[in-house]
Amino acid sequence: MSGMGQSWGGYPKAHQLLVPLSDRRAPLPDFEGTALPYGNGRSYGDSCLNPDGTLLHVRSLDRYMAFDLATGVLQCEAGVTLAEILDLAVPQGWFLPVTPGTRYVTIGGAIANDVHGKNHHRAGTFGHHVLRFELLRSDGSRTVLAPGDASGLFEATVGGLGLTGVITWAEIRLRRVPGPWMEAESIRFGHLDEFFALSAESAATHEYTVAWVDCLAQGRSLGRGHFLRADHAPGEAGAATPRSSRLSMPVVPPISLVNGFSLKPFNWLYYHRQLTRTKRGSSHYVPYFYPLDGIAHWNRMYGPRGFLQHQCVLPPAAARDGIADMLKAIARSGTGSFLAVLKEFGDRSSLGMLSFPRPGTTLALDFPNAGEETFRLLDRLDAIVAEAGGAVYPAKDARMSGALFRDAFPQWRAFSQYIDPRFSSGLWRRVME
Repeated sequence: MSGMGQSWGGYPKAHQLLVPLSDRRAPLPDFEGTALPYGNGRSYGDSCLNPDGTLLHVRSLDRYMAFDLATGVLQCEAGVTLAEILDLAVPQGWFLPVTPGTRYVTIGGAIANDVHGKNHHRAGTFGHHVLRFELLRSDGSRTVLAPGDASGLFEATVGGLGLTGVITWAEIRLRRVPGPWMEAESIRFGHLDEFFALSAESAATHEYTVAWVDCLAQGRSLGRGHFLRADHAPGEAGAATPRSSRLSMPVVPPISLVNGFSLKPFNWLYYHRQLTRTKRGSSHYVPYFYPLDGIAHWNRMYGPRGFLQHQCVLPPAAARDGIADMLKAIARSGTGSFLAVLKEFGDRSSLGMLSFPRPGTTLALDFPNAGEETFRLLDRLDAIVAEAGGAVYPAKDARMSGALFRDAFPQWRAFSQYIDPRFSSGLWRRVME
């Protein structure tokens, strides 16, 4: 099957051949040129695209292989989504050890991007909880890899963006939870320094911490927002997962619905959404962890040109001033983001050679693609990241320079030795030019 493909952000678009994989035991099908594994298409930029090449679609590798209810060790094929794992595991009293902001990613994709979540300061990245996986290479070789593997191929594949081969199955260790409910707290804060104070306080008391910030606020209100912290609440395992929301973006509108006219009132209303400074309550895990999953095809709201996400991490010494400079640049541009997420990573080192999480503060933003105006803003943000000695997340990038990538991921030379010689991606060719 050939045609135009795109990532979740809708930019860039690429012509490529899509070849489904349905049997983990079968060799890779014949393909011309280069190939790249493709899961559920939830990466934002071109790390999941292979322009003028082949995508090996693993979503049909969706079978469970083993689940030990006593230990929480789950073995499944690489195309199983995190949503499917949760539907199976939560009624049995188990939960994902780490989860990103959507549950519609495959386990293979979670490993290849070494995803992180709101509990990074406690649990590290997804790769820390992977016990082993099988890697299928283009030469037909199969290897079962585990942490500390002497070859180094495990560390290259975790966070390796699918470039080392196809993960056919994986084994992970889940974590025990009493039930599907969360005890959550939302604290409204007035400026950036208050965020850092809340974050330092909450890291010791809560498993999950993250903040939404109003990226259009300026002056004394720079960096204001809501700090969200939570823990798993006591409750019975086996409670039903709430029905998926019927909300959906049925079509792509002719223009982006996220624009200067909608952002200012949205951010103002969202900041003032609670009457008191602190709000506490219980929530099912689905709306707590995955609010955007409640709107099917929410990416369509950005219109036919799509959107670009920018997620960076700045080291601790430069984080406060660097984040402030980024928020000032965004506010001055008038090109804001309604999804502006701020989080402090913990000190646990990631396993993968190209893993993104590292000690520091991460800021994630979505910008409607308005052409050169948007790219100029992103270049300004990249300059701040580079000056601070930070990094941009490859899984959410579509245009950072090769120089920034290579400075931020100094193990790229060692990693390149592990790339399958017949595998490539749009991102890799772009940052290696």
